[in-house]
Amino acid sequence: MIRLDDVQIFVYTADAGSFSEAARQLNIAPALASASVQRLEKALDARLFTRSTRSMQLSEAGERYLPHARVMVGAREQGEQALANARAALSGPLRLSAPSDFGRNVLLPWLDDFQHMHAGLSLHLKMSDRAADLIRQPLDAVVRYGALADSSLLAMKLVDNNRRALCAAPSYIERHGVPAKVDDLRRHNCLRYVWSEQIHERWRFTLPGGDRTVAVTGNRISDDADAVRRWAIAGEGIVYKSRLDLIDDLKAGRLVELLPSAYCEPAPLHLICAHRAQLTPAISELTVFLREQCAALLASYPSDDFQSA
Repeated sequence: MIRLDDVQIFVYTADAGSFSEAARQLNIAPALASASVQRLEKALDARLFTRSTRSMQLSEAGERYLPHARVMVGAREQGEQALANARAALSGPLRLSAPSDFGRNVLLPWLDDFQHMHAGLSLHLKMSDRAADLIRQPLDAVVRYGALADSSLLAMKLVDNNRRALCAAPSYIERHGVPAKVDDLRRHNCLRYVWSEQIHERWRFTLPGGDRTVAVTGNRISDDADAVRRWAIAGEGIVYKSRLDLIDDLKAGRLVELLPSAYCEPAPLHLICAHRAQLTPAISELTVFLREQCAALLASYPSDDFQSA
């Protein structure tokens, strides 16, 4: 039976002109190269080289066999490369969870692009403003705002210079004016949402005089932060949420910032896995992709573009 390793050593020997040089290129002993070619000659029942004490050259049979040997070696190398490419290609299910507003209005088109780049992926997306349980739910990763409370989880930072934005629609500002200071928010209709079973109604600010927390109230609460954003656009009140979620509305003039970004609470964004074993090539590639997209989105409307009404 012909062994492909023997065929490969024959091709290297033919090209190198000696067993010693072929062995050096293949990082094997010269005696092993010689024994390999002899085994191939026995399997073919033909002398492939004409040998003398000073030289070695292909025999007539060797000349005829060499092109076919090259095809065999090339086919093996192509097969190995095909398998390597398949292993490197991103494929299989990608199971993610994301907050409702960011997921629906920002992440969805990005995931479209990512899946079009990696057609072997099967996307499973859960959108909810409840904190996903990475241990009990069948998820590969979650997109989550804020500081990471559980240090046992593996968090890949997507953007760390994102902050919340205090915003209202021009129609609301026209009717109720702009709060002169953050304490004035107590007299405004503040639109609140539920995150992880808690109402987000203690709004924190990083003011020049120090951090400040204001307990706000209002006539509308939702467990879907996208609904809260839509209420704000409709002029129903003031919203305080991630600037990433609001950039398109700010650029279009549907919302107006009421405070400089530096005065608002940091809202870093992470992609989180339960443990390092879940850091698959797909998750690693997605992390890089989302970092680039987040950076481009923030750059499209810098925080120094702030203009209060």
